[in-house]
Amino acid sequence: MPTPKLILAPGRERSLQRRHPWVFASAVARVEGSPQPGDTVDIHSARGEFLARAAYSHPSQIRARVWSWNQDEINAAFIHRRLAAAIASRRALNLPSDGMRLVHAESDGLPGIVVDQYGGALVLQCLSWGAERWREPIADALMDLCQPDVIFERSDADIRELEGLPPRVGVLRGALGGAQPAEPLLVTEAGLQFEVDLAGGHKTGFYLDQRANRILAGSLAAGRQVLDCFSYTGGFATHMLHGGAAGVTLVDDSAAALELAARNLQRNQLPADKAEFIDGDAFQVLRRFRDSGRQFDMVVLDPPKFAPTRATAERAARGYKDINLLALKLLRPGGLLLTFSCSGGVDAALFQKIVAGAALDAGIDARILGRMSQGADHPVALNFPEGEYLKGLLIEV
Repeated sequence: MPTPKLILAPGRERSLQRRHPWVFASAVARVEGSPQPGDTVDIHSARGEFLARAAYSHPSQIRARVWSWNQDEINAAFIHRRLAAAIASRRALNLPSDGMRLVHAESDGLPGIVVDQYGGALVLQCLSWGAERWREPIADALMDLCQPDVIFERSDADIRELEGLPPRVGVLRGALGGAQPAEPLLVTEAGLQFEVDLAGGHKTGFYLDQRANRILAGSLAAGRQVLDCFSYTGGFATHMLHGGAAGVTLVDDSAAALELAARNLQRNQLPADKAEFIDGDAFQVLRRFRDSGRQFDMVVLDPPKFAPTRATAERAARGYKDINLLALKLLRPGGLLLTFSCSGGVDAALFQKIVAGAALDAGIDARILGRMSQGADHPVALNFPEGEYLKGLLIEV
C-alpha cells in the first residue's frame, strides 16, 4: 500500500524546511489515503515537494510528528538505531549519577518517546500516537541495548490526554520483585542516594533534569538558613544539608513526599535536627512567614508546571510573580534565590521579566549571578526550542 500523504496548505511548509518536527492541524490542506493514528505518513508541500516522514495523529492538534527528513522506512530497525544513538550519547557524558535521561523525545529524533534510567530500572513514557504505535519494538530494543532488570511504563502524563490516549502505568518487561519490592529503588547522585517511586512519583519518579542545579545549590548552602519550597522528596534539601547548610525548611503539599524526603535525609546520614518539614500550600506558607517576619539566607523555588502551553502563560505569570515576590521578601540582604520554571509556555525572557517585576514590587535590588537549565542528558535540538523547558535564575539580593 502506498504511504498516506499530508498535503500542506500553501506557505505552511516553512517550519518544516527549518526542520521543526511538528505539523499542526491548521497547516494541513488535505489527507490522501486513510491513515490511522500512529501510522506513518509522508508530508508534502502544496507544490508536491516531499518534506518529511512522520507519525500521524488525527485526534491531536499536533497532526504529525516527524520521524525522518528522508524517506526512510519507519520500522523496528529504525527505532532500534535511533535508540542506540541516543543511549550512546548519554553514556559519553560521564554524569555523576546512575540516574539519567536516555531518550529525550524530539530532541533525539524520537517524538513522544522518553526513557529514564534509575540504575537497573528503565522508565518508558509513550506520549504520542507514534510512540504508542511502536511501543513493543521500543521495549524490545531497550531490553537489547540496556539489558535492564525491569522496564516500567509511566505513560500517564497529561499530554496523552491531548493525544486521545488513555493513561498506562505498570511493568512492561522484567520484574520489580513483586508489587511491593523488599528493597526500595535507589538512585545515586554525586555520592548521595535517593529513593525513587517509579509507580506514584512525579514525572518518572525523580526530577533528573535538576541534577546539576541540586549540586550547585549544595555548593552554595554552607552556613545558610535555607527555605526549600515545592521540596518534593528532598533532592535540593539533601544536597544543601550535605553542603553544610545551617538548617533547611522543606515545604510541600504532599505528606507522602515529605516522608520520603525525611527518609532520604536519614539514608544519607544528615542531621535530622537541621530539617523542618511543613506540609502545606507554598503560597500560604510563604505569606505566613512574611507576616511573622521570618527570614532566610537562601530560598529555592521549584514549582510545578504553571503553564503547559502559551495559551495559559498569562495566568501562569501571575503565579510565578506572586511566589517570587514572596520569596524575595523573605531573603536577608546578600541572600540567594534559586528560582525555576518548567512551564513550556513561559520562555526564558518572559521568566526573567516576571522575576524582575517581582523584585521591583518587593522594593528589592537584585542581580542575576547565573542561569540554569536542564541537564546535558536532556538536550535541546537546535530545530526544536520547545525542548528547553526548564529555566532557572540564581538571584542575589
